[in-house]
Amino acid sequence: MRIVVILPTYNERGNIEKLIPILEEEVFPKIKKHNMSILVADDNSPDGTGEEVLKMMKKWSNIEISKGTKEGLGAAYVRAMNYAVDKMKADVMFEMDADFFHDPNKIPEFLSKIDQGYDFVVGSRYIKGGGIPKNWGIHRKILSIIGNLTVKSILMRFWIHDWTGGYRALKREVFLKEKEVLSKYRGYTFQVAFLHKAVVDGFKIAEVPFQATDRFLGRSKIAPIEYIFNLLKYVTVARFWELVHSPFMKYAITGFVGYLINAISLEIFYRKGLHPAVAGGLGAELSIIWNFVLNNFWAFGKYKITNPFKVILKFPQFNLVSAGSLVIISTVIWIGTHFFGPESRQIFLVIAIGFFVIPYSYSMYNIFIWKRWHVSSLSKLQKWLG
Repeated sequence: MRIVVILPTYNERGNIEKLIPILEEEVFPKIKKHNMSILVADDNSPDGTGEEVLKMMKKWSNIEISKGTKEGLGAAYVRAMNYAVDKMKADVMFEMDADFFHDPNKIPEFLSKIDQGYDFVVGSRYIKGGGIPKNWGIHRKILSIIGNLTVKSILMRFWIHDWTGGYRALKREVFLKEKEVLSKYRGYTFQVAFLHKAVVDGFKIAEVPFQATDRFLGRSKIAPIEYIFNLLKYVTVARFWELVHSPFMKYAITGFVGYLINAISLEIFYRKGLHPAVAGGLGAELSIIWNFVLNNFWAFGKYKITNPFKVILKFPQFNLVSAGSLVIISTVIWIGTHFFGPESRQIFLVIAIGFFVIPYSYSMYNIFIWKRWHVSSLSKLQKWLG
């Protein structure tokens, strides 16, 4: 495969003149199966970075340069990836800092994951074998760890350990799928947005540990306040819209209406003289009918059952799965009203649905009815909220 290592630069002459020889003379010779190239994405550095790269291009024919105006890291990467795909016919592209923050000797490990079939490989400082710079101050270490944990917590994707890093390898298909939306993320938020879009679209993600080291020369280009604000804005808004459009949210809305049907039916049947447990069970069956129809054509619409014969067969299965909900509701209401009296029936209906029926039924629907999840795939657990 054609591999292009992209090095974004702005005033990195001192670093680039040391990094490229290491890549060419020490790292690339170890890689036998792939055709390795370097693309420097220089934002018209006034320190002569571009001129230094042009000199190196005379020595090594596998180096190219993409120049542009300084618009941010994300803009530089999008420009360079377009160049790598269109001009260099790249199959795989690396994101890698030019300041030695990322260990170049890890490149073969990234490619090993690509060879195993992964689409997007993330360099992680927060898994076994990885680490943040030892010479960082305690405040900087805490901010790095808390910042990354905040992103994971809001996006609810804990199985990826390093969201904010920029050492990555990805197949061209990933970039081509996401590039249109990525164009609006010009700064460092690009890194989180790119990975998030890839995860949402189902690309296969792997991680490689690496020990980060503080930059060799120069100063960081990150503006902390602006970066933190833009990052929090992205993850909060992205997660909100993800939840709004997620099957779980649609399921929750459907279930809420089902709850109202259940609650009203419980009152009607109870006032007709039935025991609260029996009334609750009958109300639950009416809500089950509602839930099946709405979940099939809306919440799980992407997987909806349209064949009338299959609907006839699937509804009894749905009822069988939902029988667990009936048992839960009737049992909780019976226990509750036994100790606290019939007046507590609505309270225990809420407890039964909120604490037991919702997690039970959502899991069963995904596994057995619409089959969005596979029991053998642990990674599917991340989809609990989306």
